[in-house]
Amino acid sequence: MLWLVLALMTAAAVFAVLWPLARGQRVDRGASDAAVYRDQLDEIERDRASGTIGAAEAEAARVEVSRRLLAAADAGMPPAADPTLRLRHRRWAAVSALVFIPLGAICIYLVLGSPNLPGQPLAQRFAATPDANSIAGLIARVESHLERSPDDGRGWEVIAPVYMRLGRFDDAVRAYRSALRLEGESADRQASLGEALAGAGGGVITTVARSAFERALVLDKTNPRAQFYLGLAAEQDGRTGEAAERWQGLIAHAPADAPWIAYVREALARVEPSRPPAPGSGTPAGLGPTAQNVASAAEMSSTEREQMVRGMVERLAARLSADGSDVEGWLRLMRAYMVLGEVGKARAAAADARRALATDPGKLRRIEEGAKNFGLDG
Repeated sequence: MLWLVLALMTAAAVFAVLWPLARGQRVDRGASDAAVYRDQLDEIERDRASGTIGAAEAEAARVEVSRRLLAAADAGMPPAADPTLRLRHRRWAAVSALVFIPLGAICIYLVLGSPNLPGQPLAQRFAATPDANSIAGLIARVESHLERSPDDGRGWEVIAPVYMRLGRFDDAVRAYRSALRLEGESADRQASLGEALAGAGGGVITTVARSAFERALVLDKTNPRAQFYLGLAAEQDGRTGEAAERWQGLIAHAPADAPWIAYVREALARVEPSRPPAPGSGTPAGLGPTAQNVASAAEMSSTEREQMVRGMVERLAARLSADGSDVEGWLRLMRAYMVLGEVGKARAAAADARRALATDPGKLRRIEEGAKNFGLDG
């Protein structure tokens, strides 16, 4: 296809040069005008002889026509040239156009073009750049767009759930806050912000996250996500009765085919061990223990459960003392102390994490954001 296009372009250029050379010799308009003026001179002479005009008038007309005759002769009579010589020149120009134009085009292409570059169909180009259509590539393009247009509220709202699915909770918080600022307040946006804040806090419903869920209920008292997470906040604070009441009300008013009802029943089983969870239910990542953990803990006394939890927390703290590079471990330790109500130990864990990760700005930034979400930045 490329060579065909180049050949057609070359042929068009050659034709543009040969067309004027192939045309016949132009009719000499000056010679025709001169013949007309000569006829006018004869007519003037006949009129003077017949007495139609006077001698003075005839002389003036003859001078004027003679002047026009000389001008026509000068304009239409080129210098005499050999017709054979002119034909030879035209032929030489035609041969030069046929030879040198294609030859020059080929030389220029060989110097500036890439004749040895193999063809690459569209499918192969897409295959050569798989990241362009991958999730990471699409996210990168949206992020690049938002850097250029930070006031695109719809763009922030579109990318925020993607951040949530990828576990990039801090980015999701920033995206939902931008969407709220630019697109306006709604119950779903406030609930989504609270969920992102809970994710950024490692599953702990912090004061900031609770405020977002409460604001969502002000805007829509039936919002199921806000009701669920506020029940989770009550559970984490030890108010299991309030959590159970919220979740029982949520189940009572939920549609039969609600996709989230299994999660609510699983959460209710945690605070009411006598109530078995629905078959096939599961707990979303980061929202609490699994069904097996709940069943095992239900058989323990409250003292045994507390000892089990504290033993897990102590083992985590010991591991981090030996290797403090695990930023996720530090966030889990801070969250565990907050759940246990030991705010002082949570502050100490945040301080230890800052010292252990002082040389890693990225991890240190996550610790600072986690401490802020936990209310430990004061």
